[in-house]
Amino acid sequence: MSAVADHVHGHGHAHDHHGGYRGVMRWITTTNHKDIGTLYLWFSFVMFMVGGVMALVIRAELFSPGLQVVDPDFFNQMTTMHGLIMVFGAIMPAFVGFANWQIPMMIGAPDMAFARLNNWSFWLLPFAALLLILSFFVPGGAPGVGWTLYAPLTVQMGIGMDLTIFAIHILGMSSILGSINIITTILNMRAPGMTLMKMPLFCWTWLITAYLLVAAMPVLAGAVTMTLTDRHFGTTFFNAAGGGDPVLYQHIFWFFGHPEVYIIALPAFGVISQVIPAFSRKPLFGYASMVYATAAIAILSFIVWAHHMYTVGMPVTGQLFFMYATTLIAVPTGVKVFNWVATMWRGSLTFETPMLFAIGFLFLFTMGGFTGLVLSLVPIDIQLHDTYYVVAHFHYVMVAGALFAAFAGVYFWLPKWTGRMYDETLGKWHFWLSMIFFNITFFVQHFLGLAGMPRRIPDYPLMFETWNKISSIGAFGFGLSQLLFLYIVLKAIRSGEKAPEKPWEGADSLEWTHLPTPAPYHSFETAPVLK
Repeated sequence: MSAVADHVHGHGHAHDHHGGYRGVMRWITTTNHKDIGTLYLWFSFVMFMVGGVMALVIRAELFSPGLQVVDPDFFNQMTTMHGLIMVFGAIMPAFVGFANWQIPMMIGAPDMAFARLNNWSFWLLPFAALLLILSFFVPGGAPGVGWTLYAPLTVQMGIGMDLTIFAIHILGMSSILGSINIITTILNMRAPGMTLMKMPLFCWTWLITAYLLVAAMPVLAGAVTMTLTDRHFGTTFFNAAGGGDPVLYQHIFWFFGHPEVYIIALPAFGVISQVIPAFSRKPLFGYASMVYATAAIAILSFIVWAHHMYTVGMPVTGQLFFMYATTLIAVPTGVKVFNWVATMWRGSLTFETPMLFAIGFLFLFTMGGFTGLVLSLVPIDIQLHDTYYVVAHFHYVMVAGALFAAFAGVYFWLPKWTGRMYDETLGKWHFWLSMIFFNITFFVQHFLGLAGMPRRIPDYPLMFETWNKISSIGAFGFGLSQLLFLYIVLKAIRSGEKAPEKPWEGADSLEWTHLPTPAPYHSFETAPVLK
């Protein structure tokens, strides 16, 4: 252990002794899980900003009817790249950053199991991101096919499509290597006495997420490789003229794509399961049921994929199966929401920024879940498929779900990571601005969808103007609010007050989230009698 400690601390001072070069090399060659976690988090924030600018281009174009800001081709490139960059560049790396920082500390391991593999997993990402950005600058530009990359559109695209396929391979490779590392670390490197059922829930959600990644990512690799061979090697997997089927692509893609939704959501659930008990000053309600619910969600996520495909002409029997399976997945998710609320029930609640984001998450994610339940019903989905109702639904799950949970995690663990406190007042401002502008942006999109406005279209009839104007104003407000977040984090790192030993007044997640229930509440017999 002392060797590990020397290694960790020695890294920190390399810059002082050997000038800037060693300072840069420290970050490039580091095998320290904390450094790598930090790299993931900064990378994800940069990608979040890049993807955010693309979203603002989309919303600027949709501010009023007619074509004003960009041409339709470029608009479609924006929708495609915004989706790919936000999913693979922003949200997933953010939670991998949390995993790298927290998992070894939570289970009492000196580092991740494969420290150098960990370094490689990260450094694959900037190059994949570079390929995605590069696709804008090649003849034909980036593929304008939507982030789902549906055949047969993908066959006609230029070289930008090949760069995108290659980028997805590299991103998938990074995810798989990172997952193998996380699984091995959690199963083999827990401190003595740290049984699986005593781990903080964040570790559980990541263990299950890592298995999902290992199972789902190769399927995506298969889908894009078949696209590649259809493009260049004369195969006809997705070409009906050669005996293939474009719908086959959709089946393969969504067999990856639905677990992917939970790959993003489960680590978010893990963060929320650390934050809520801490600021409720009591252990998580129903720890075991949370573990089983997480596992149930993961297993069910593999048998619901075709609810994205109700309109492709599948048999009614198939539609029924996927409808029932999809409504079933609402049950374990409901268990989780119930347990979070029950944790807060009669707790000594305080509302610091992490808790505000956690409660915001709870409220908005539940709403996103309900609109998902609406879309799981075949006759309703056939009406709403490919409208802005779907866009509103998944942004409630992705932004108010995953992103708000990530914000909660950053504010919650920043004192632990940096030894400094962030500015609480500014943090609350960041929460309220994000919360208000998020709802202004996406709540009104439900109305657009119900009125029949299709997604991925740069123009629209006059009847949709009002809600689109409101949505675009909200989007620019939300985007600008994230600059405040950047300022808060930088200010905390540079000049924040020194964090106290227990920054959350004895509410530190490592202490509270897996303790047994205190004795007085074990049963009615031992509970204090009210006189």
